[in-house]
Amino acid sequence: MRIEQMQKMSVFEVPTVMKHSLGAIKELGNEVKNLGISKPLIVTDKGVKAAGLVEPAERSLKEAGVPYVIYDGVVANPPLEVVAKGTGTYKNEGCDGMIAIGGGSSMDTAKAIGVEVAHGESVLAYECAEGKKPLTKRIPPLVTVPTTAGTGSEVTLWAVITDPAREFKFNTGGPLIAAHLTLIDPELHVTMPAGVTAGTGMDALCHAIECYTCHYAQPQTDAVALLAIEYAGKYLRRAVANGQDLEARYGMAMSAMLAGLAYGSESAGAVHAMTQTLGGIVPVAHGAAVAATLAPVMEYNWIGDPEKFARIAQALGVDTFGIDVHDAARASVEAVRNLAEDIAVPTLSDLGVKEEMIPRLAKEAENDPQTIGNPRDINAKGYEEIYRNCF
Repeated sequence: MRIEQMQKMSVFEVPTVMKHSLGAIKELGNEVKNLGISKPLIVTDKGVKAAGLVEPAERSLKEAGVPYVIYDGVVANPPLEVVAKGTGTYKNEGCDGMIAIGGGSSMDTAKAIGVEVAHGESVLAYECAEGKKPLTKRIPPLVTVPTTAGTGSEVTLWAVITDPAREFKFNTGGPLIAAHLTLIDPELHVTMPAGVTAGTGMDALCHAIECYTCHYAQPQTDAVALLAIEYAGKYLRRAVANGQDLEARYGMAMSAMLAGLAYGSESAGAVHAMTQTLGGIVPVAHGAAVAATLAPVMEYNWIGDPEKFARIAQALGVDTFGIDVHDAARASVEAVRNLAEDIAVPTLSDLGVKEEMIPRLAKEAENDPQTIGNPRDINAKGYEEIYRNCF
């Protein structure tokens, strides 16, 4: 270990209590009461509600005698308006806590509602950007119940919200917006369609890979990131092939949570700079965009830290014994590309992205704050090269 690494302050904060098991949702009512919540706002989307995934939560709350209100207005890449409507519902109904049920959009929306409730103004004022206000107050008690295995938002310190006026997705975050508790129940994941399973699973893998290789990596997050990579490599194909495979669902739920822990303290890199930029302009699912860009970004990045990319190959099951470190690093790219092909992830063109959009996307990705975490220096020209390879 280099002296400069030992001189760098290492910080790892986990404000969220994590409870993970088959059937964990049955404990929701009691856990809500333990947090002192008397009337929670359930934050979800219409698809999750229609799939019956809110019903187990409702049963548990009713058994515990806890009244609740449902806000199902969440949409993918949640815009400011969706957050504001949720905040209005929270205040009008006299709620004193939240339960987010769904994927990253529901959990990010709940966090952003919490920011608005605690601070009394739009979450836009608390964007992680120069000139914006810092968060100063803890959000109301929040329980996250993920129904996908991907974003890790159940444990991260961040929320990603879309500002339609700028066609821009921005971050807000820090320990003050982290969930107070997460109940991770893989039984809620079995109805996830194969395409959603693939996209969200690749998002989990990407969080782990980017946080493991970024400039801000530290030993605590390296450890959980590597295990997240191992779980994704072992279980993602199985979860896509058979949604009822509870072992695979459990493993992928663990992968997403562990990767979220790594992402909670670290920056990401070029993949998330590209996909957050893309998601603000084109209405694509974040996981699908990540799945389309991860291997091309790794192909660009591996020379920035060959030893770590070689270790990724090992975590993904590649036998690197006797192989030159550079060949092993390149093998990590092929392992991810093969995984993406096996689970049939779409290309950017499949997602409706046009090649003429590339110069704008590249320039905006260069200005994304996550660019500075990338293990290889990158500018707009480099982003253009990667975007073209994604087609």
